[in-house]
Amino acid sequence: MNKHIDDNCIFCKLANGQIPTNSIYEDDDFKVILDAAPAAKGHAIILPKTHAANLFELPDEYGEKIFAIAKKCGKAIKETYDYDGLNVLQNNGEAAGQTVFHLHVHLIPRMKDDNIDIKWAQGECADGEKIAEEIKANLTD
Repeated sequence: MNKHIDDNCIFCKLANGQIPTNSIYEDDDFKVILDAAPAAKGHAIILPKTHAANLFELPDEYGEKIFAIAKKCGKAIKETYDYDGLNVLQNNGEAAGQTVFHLHVHLIPRMKDDNIDIKWAQGECADGEKIAEEIKANLTD
């Protein structure tokens, strides 16, 4: 796959071995490292070795591999620490909580009553049919 590296991006440096990491998985296109400020023991992040600020900039061929890697690494973390659940989390843009603008996917092991708060207030979807039609009108390949 084509690889673009941003010399000013800390996650590009981590993913491509310019800065030492605690890596749990690596292939030609991705590196999975333990988060330096983990929410829980075993919290890891999946880093593409190509620079993309967010999901919308990530080449499709990279996007197709991310969930397979999340499954593989999430399963290994579960076998190691026997957690109760796993958040697979990816933020796009500052308003969504993204703080490093290199796409990354968090694998956060969860235990019942662990007090990690990844929740939102649930609203209502009163105009569901209209909203669905509006979004469908903007779908592209």
